[in-house]
Amino acid sequence: MSCPFKGLKKGITRRGFLTAAGSLIAAAGVGYGTRSVQTLLDESKGLNLPGAGHASEPFWGAHQGGIVTSPQTHTYFAAFDVVSEKREDIVKLLQAWTDAAAKMTAGKPAEGDSGDVTGLYPARLTLTFGFGAGLFTKEGKDRYGLAHLRPEAFVDLPQFNGDQMIAEKTGGDISVQACADDSQIAFHAVRQLARLATDTAHIRWTQAGFIAKPDGENTPRNLQGFKDGTESPARERAKENNPAAAAKNLRKGLDEVVWVDGEGPAWMQGGSYLVARRIRMALEHWDTVKVEFQEQVIGRHKDTGAPLSGKNEFDTLDLDATDKDGNPLIAENAHVRLASSMTNDGAQILRRGYSYNDGVNYVAERWPPWRQGLEYDAGLLFLAYQRDPRTGFIKIFDKMSKFDALNQFVTHTGGGMFVCPGGVREGEFIGQRLFQAA
Repeated sequence: MSCPFKGLKKGITRRGFLTAAGSLIAAAGVGYGTRSVQTLLDESKGLNLPGAGHASEPFWGAHQGGIVTSPQTHTYFAAFDVVSEKREDIVKLLQAWTDAAAKMTAGKPAEGDSGDVTGLYPARLTLTFGFGAGLFTKEGKDRYGLAHLRPEAFVDLPQFNGDQMIAEKTGGDISVQACADDSQIAFHAVRQLARLATDTAHIRWTQAGFIAKPDGENTPRNLQGFKDGTESPARERAKENNPAAAAKNLRKGLDEVVWVDGEGPAWMQGGSYLVARRIRMALEHWDTVKVEFQEQVIGRHKDTGAPLSGKNEFDTLDLDATDKDGNPLIAENAHVRLASSMTNDGAQILRRGYSYNDGVNYVAERWPPWRQGLEYDAGLLFLAYQRDPRTGFIKIFDKMSKFDALNQFVTHTGGGMFVCPGGVREGEFIGQRLFQAA
């Protein structure tokens, strides 16, 4: 994608600039401890975004789109298994996908498209591609001669406390994150990529998601009713009255947290590591809990989003604040405390979270009390980008998986980790530098 900061010299407001920057956060989990960059500055004007339907996002550039792009309202995430054993088939697939992605993000049909979105506009469609561990080595086999190019930071995710990963919703050799302000556009884009894959790669799992932002509120609310995207260390970086200074500070933050630089292999520079987690919320239990208890679990007031130690949504967390009896206002196991950079040695990731609702599941427990019935299959598709997962998501979530009070209401059921190469210049294809280096 082209630089998200372009246009600053043309009078863009600080609010409009920050909208393009995504969401820098200091936590993983469900994400109540986060704040969108577009709401960092206290300005009265609304977002300077173009109309959702006609607008388009650039495909070519130093970084892939869909990472620091202002979050669209819908996503359709897909993980593919590569079934061909021929390296040239993978190259041909990535070339075809690159051509299709460039066309679809510009509002044009992909080669062979049967016209299923005729009359619709690109709706800010972005397509972000990642490579799973299986593209480098699978079942001990180096299928495509890429094993020696696997980045050191691209480690396997550990089994975290409480994980109940479903094999059919976990892993994959290639990931595609389609985001758009129209759900049909995002879904259609993945369908076209799957069609082009034919005998080379098959879909392993998918997940659709959405963002809900109530009228008059800058911060979206998730399915548990709490504001989702409030706190961020980027807030301090953006305290500049001069748009150019704000841009410089925020760009520096993205460089430090998101983009791989000289520490990674040449083919990865300008890219990022994606951790995707499908998190089911036990809404059938959450809905029976009193709001006061919910607020203690999260560490924030449900109506305003303010921390329990403050009065306004964007008040800084005061982790030392106590009540009249000396008890901490924000409990030791509250989600926002464990998610805060102040308790994680400053660890940060960039987050794109989407709610999902896949209906209900039937449950029949094997042990007393042998409960049977239906549970919601709904929750959060958590997407986290970072420069190094070892010092990002893994460091943060290891502690949260053990101590977060929210764990009694959420379960990680799927996902994976993918290495997303840098952006593509016209005439190149996605991952070209990787295959040229092999």
